[in-house]
Amino acid sequence: MSLIRHYNSEDKVLVAVDSVIFGFDREGLKILLIKRDFEPQKGAWSLMGGFLKKNETLDQAANRVLHELTGLDSIYMEQVSSYSELGRDPVERTISVAFFALINIAQHDFKLNKAHHAQWFSLSQAPTPIFDHQQMIAEALERLKRKALTNPIGFELLPEKFTMRQLQDLYESILNEKLDKRNFINKINALEILIRLEEKDKTTSKKGAFLYKFDEEKYNQKIDEGFNFKL
Repeated sequence: MSLIRHYNSEDKVLVAVDSVIFGFDREGLKILLIKRDFEPQKGAWSLMGGFLKKNETLDQAANRVLHELTGLDSIYMEQVSSYSELGRDPVERTISVAFFALINIAQHDFKLNKAHHAQWFSLSQAPTPIFDHQQMIAEALERLKRKALTNPIGFELLPEKFTMRQLQDLYESILNEKLDKRNFINKINALEILIRLEEKDKTTSKKGAFLYKFDEEKYNQKIDEGFNFKL
């Protein structure tokens, strides 16, 4: 059998990429879903996704799809897992590779939100999405939780200047638990990834709270080295 005939005799399947897009604002951790504009399940909520093209890698496909549906470039993305259950897509045999992305809601203008009916939902109030997308969301969230305990989190989700309370709110949203304030501050300060500014946020009190920003060099160093952030 020739090489070409050998390849042609094998089954062909579609490969899709689906993006679990997490965002954060003062209300907590959120997920971005879109309304599906084609069958099957037209009008249902879905993760942002598309199909892999012959001339691109999975990472390139995930970034292309995200840009097509949101207009965003250079967003942090990380591969989560692959999904290959038979019948997961009722139309065609499709394997999907899920990614998660981290986005600061306040700092990004979603130019295509209206065209694609994209909407942010809190994790507790999000509608059930199509196919096995709920499983993708759950596994991406578990990956994000593990990442929060071994790498610094926040550069992609928080504004450039933020309060310690905002940083703690972010961790509490990701880990889904209340954290002791003093213990959290001590743990964060021990990492030496924050720069305290002389500015204060006075939106919640007259006294105000000091603003911080990340020390990008030390932040990236901790990403490379990792740590054990037990709270």
